[in-house]
Amino acid sequence: MKPSLLIAAVCLTALASPAQEAARPNVVLILADDLGARDLACFGSTFYETPNLDRLAARGVRLTNAYSASPLCSPTRSSILTGQNPARIGITAPVCHLPPVQLEKRLMSVGPTNRVQLANSLTRLRPGYRTLAESLREAGYATAHFGKWHLGQNLAPGDAYEPKDQGFDFDWPHVPRAPGPGGGYLAPWKFIADPAIKDEPGRHIDERMADEAGRFIREHKGKPFLLNFWLFSVHSPWNARRDYIEHFQKKADSANPQHNPLYAAMVRSMDDAVGRLLRQLEESGEAANTLIVFWSDNGGWAYPPKATNPEGFGEIPATSNLPFRSGKASLYEGGTREPGIVVWPGKVKPGTSADFLMQSTDLHPTILAACGVKPEADQKADGFDQAPALLGGSSPRTRVFCHFPHGDAAKDSVMDGFYAGSYLRAGDLKLIRFYARAADGSDELELYDLAKDPGERNNLAKARPQDAARLNAELEACLRDNEAVVPRLNPAYGKANAKATQPAIVDPLQGWKNRGCDAIVKDGILTARGNAAAPFLGVGAGLNGPAKVKFRLRVAAAGQGAVDLLAKVDSKSDEIQRFPFAAQGGDWQEVVVDLPRMKPSSILRLFLPSASEPVEIDWVELTPVGGKPRRWDF
Repeated sequence: MKPSLLIAAVCLTALASPAQEAARPNVVLILADDLGARDLACFGSTFYETPNLDRLAARGVRLTNAYSASPLCSPTRSSILTGQNPARIGITAPVCHLPPVQLEKRLMSVGPTNRVQLANSLTRLRPGYRTLAESLREAGYATAHFGKWHLGQNLAPGDAYEPKDQGFDFDWPHVPRAPGPGGGYLAPWKFIADPAIKDEPGRHIDERMADEAGRFIREHKGKPFLLNFWLFSVHSPWNARRDYIEHFQKKADSANPQHNPLYAAMVRSMDDAVGRLLRQLEESGEAANTLIVFWSDNGGWAYPPKATNPEGFGEIPATSNLPFRSGKASLYEGGTREPGIVVWPGKVKPGTSADFLMQSTDLHPTILAACGVKPEADQKADGFDQAPALLGGSSPRTRVFCHFPHGDAAKDSVMDGFYAGSYLRAGDLKLIRFYARAADGSDELELYDLAKDPGERNNLAKARPQDAARLNAELEACLRDNEAVVPRLNPAYGKANAKATQPAIVDPLQGWKNRGCDAIVKDGILTARGNAAAPFLGVGAGLNGPAKVKFRLRVAAAGQGAVDLLAKVDSKSDEIQRFPFAAQGGDWQEVVVDLPRMKPSSILRLFLPSASEPVEIDWVELTPVGGKPRRWDF
């Protein structure tokens, strides 16, 4: 935080009277992962059981035209924190768990076998945005993030992409690298690195998360707080309590589009966790002064999950978003329609529903307005303050814009609509533009009247060409305003001996493989940080005799490393020749290691001199005796 902002925040906190504190609502922002528009009983499901969320909806307003900003998760998450469109931010795909740091918007470089050039999504939420958490913290709010993040991880000194860098005072269970609960929802949890976080076998992670959130609520009773409760549910892996599965097996009916017992069990555990959180809020005495928002980051997985635990449910579509078409990853309604709920005691009329358009980008300015906090003047706002509409007035939003420059599924694919495109909804009309999908390489337009055709089956683009042209022009203006990366037909597609359509995007590791460590290249320096007992970097050596390897590195503390030469990856231990080296702690140093091996060696491994501290490498040079050197300048 800038010194001036820190002083301002301290002053605001110090000057706030008890009455002012009470006037400012707490905020609980509950975000489900991959929950479909019809996955709650209060939104029409006749199979799933969601009593806690149904009661929550009864306390506030159900939003029947709620949208995520993207059909995939990370882009929507970025839109909530910044109030900006994913097209503007550049995070357009869920790749923020990947090690490479990609911070510039651009098209991918492709060869002649690729029909369409897609966008190369950013892999981190850049720190320059004023996030919702930063704005509220500077206004005196305590801030905490619980659950999935998927907006970036810190792998090198100076990185600032995790919750604590984006305005949150507290982060639990701190899993910025996890795109989902890898290994399963039920304890013991494999995707959580902190060995202190453990529980009795079989306990659901979202249930434990609710208890941790309850502790935070109690510790901040009487002071305003922002609590991000970003559930892991109901994202894959397809894993649930067996007793819940057995319960839903007894009531499953194949005539019901929603009839997968395992997914129903996952939804029930999600509802359990929300209920547990709400009880903790009520018992603390803070419920009457808490604004609660429930949303989902994209549509439901309307396709067979294939692998399930327990087995036997992989061929039944996880859910159905009917009457909406398709699901997650699709530009049809099933990909971005959400079950939105807002509870604002004393403000929003309980037990109501509203059909005004609201998108995830609106959550940022709406929550700030509800808390009496003004947004930063120089930050672009794509979202709208929907507080007046929630209180019964009119909504400022007249259209919904979504840009998804990824995907290339065939038209008859089970993932219907998973294709690079954009859409614009204005009133009841929705125009979708699929890039370079026509036979001649031009864009294809689809136009739907959602009031008459919520399932998007009757394409009106040819029957109503004027409406299609008007909305297409408005869509084009949105793309320009957001400086969107727009996919295009690959001019080299199908041409023999054609080169890539742009200068190749070079592998930042230049052929080196990281094993037992995370490795990124930034500003010409490769930084590797161990996450296992013996981390190393490996590369093809191609040596037929002795050689010498030199490299420039820096590590905080002195340590012992080694260079191994192998004939092949699965070489036996007695076939591996090891050459140790010592690294001094502190400043940059050049290390030279002689490799007096006479047998051919196809692989070189560089074992790091530290398994816990980051090791920085500027360059590596491998020179065979009597041969030309190979050099890697990162």
